[in-house]
Amino acid sequence: MTDNGIIVATFVAYLIAVIAIGVVAWRRTSSLKDYILGGRSLGKWVTALSAQASDMSGWLLLGLPGYAYLAGLESIWLLAGLLVGTYLNWKFVAERLRRATERYGDALTLPDYLESRFDDHSRLLRLVSGIFILVFFTFYTSSGLVAGGKLFESVFGLPYLWAVTAGGATVVLYTFFGGFLAVSWTDFLQGSLMFLALLAVTAVGLDSAGGLSGLGISLENSNPNLLNPFTTVSGGPLGWIAIVSLLGWGLGYCGQPHILARFMAIRKPQDIGAARMIAMAWVCVALVAATLVGLVGIGLVSEPLQGAASETVFMVLARLLFHPVVAGVCLAGILAAVMSTADSQLLVASSAVSEDFYKGLWRPNADQGELLWVGRLAVVGISLVAFYLARDPDSKVLDLVAYAWAGFGAAFGPAIVLSLYWNAMTRNGALAGIIGGGLTVIVWKQLSGGLFDLYEIVPGAMVSIFCIVLFSKMGNRTS
Repeated sequence: MTDNGIIVATFVAYLIAVIAIGVVAWRRTSSLKDYILGGRSLGKWVTALSAQASDMSGWLLLGLPGYAYLAGLESIWLLAGLLVGTYLNWKFVAERLRRATERYGDALTLPDYLESRFDDHSRLLRLVSGIFILVFFTFYTSSGLVAGGKLFESVFGLPYLWAVTAGGATVVLYTFFGGFLAVSWTDFLQGSLMFLALLAVTAVGLDSAGGLSGLGISLENSNPNLLNPFTTVSGGPLGWIAIVSLLGWGLGYCGQPHILARFMAIRKPQDIGAARMIAMAWVCVALVAATLVGLVGIGLVSEPLQGAASETVFMVLARLLFHPVVAGVCLAGILAAVMSTADSQLLVASSAVSEDFYKGLWRPNADQGELLWVGRLAVVGISLVAFYLARDPDSKVLDLVAYAWAGFGAAFGPAIVLSLYWNAMTRNGALAGIIGGGLTVIVWKQLSGGLFDLYEIVPGAMVSIFCIVLFSKMGNRTS
């Protein structure tokens, strides 16, 4: 069997495994609650690895190494923002949200929780929240399809559009069948595989580069500016806007529905502490390893990778450093990363259609079987729109993720945190914060130059907080 044949065989075995998990989960999914939150039955290990795997997505093995490959140690600002944001989300949001969503009408989705928390009979909170979830998750899901397309293109030699189709169809298939349980179980498997693949490529890559000292020498020889976190690769000062923008990624965590859904689904709130320790150990190692992969690639990849091609540095190193069997497993790690987030995004977006729109606004008396199939069909519909957005082979995974991440972080982050800690927050405050934060991201993204180069999540979160406080102070206390 040829080298590429061995890699293909590894992929096929992995695909069969995740689809089998979906079929098993199908047999345990009988209601919308099972489909959306798995009946709140996740253990601490599955919760921790599922949350982090769905968080990191294909950008962990494509976007982040590609950014480090191009920017050098400038990337440590992004690393710091993500680590701090992950910890604060687990520490201050996870347990309170788990308890609150059960207390307020056993809420299955964020719009459901916000409507119950603020006793909103107008349904505006549910409607507006659902719209923003659909808009930003469609972009987020398209980033996963782009990442999957690049991977299938590299491994199978397929044309880009066929590669996107193949990767997307696999994710849709097991998400359609098994819902939240399939997504969470596969995320546990995929989180483990991502972790091992990153460790393998990082360890062998560092050894090939001569250890950390050899890595430093190769960066110095390539471009001394790569070793300075306060300068750009061209030698100019990085500037406060760039540093705040990179650190600002940490602001997004408390507003990501696909991550918060894991907190809502854990079996017992008391398990959050143990899950947090597992998650932080995973994310610390994974983020550092992904950054090192990009840095190692600067010295080991003979032909420079330009533009969107920089995001293939992990794939290039896996093929360069390993026997085809091991390379196949490492490349399957990218597929795992892509799937672990795309499936979660599809599931949360479909829950917005089934629970927040279909049941919440049009068919309040719909039975569980009907809602279950509405959710499954929504997975297919959203995937088709995301596929349309993912058609451009020059799309960068990190850019698509950044936009969706900012949208969710600004629209929902302040609203969720303040709803858990500030009793004087009102329904009008929540509504104004979600609209103000979400629209600020959309508008800011279209502008450029000077202050407008600041990552849109920062002004979006500031506007959201301002609107929540202002409109809550203006209105009457509702809780």
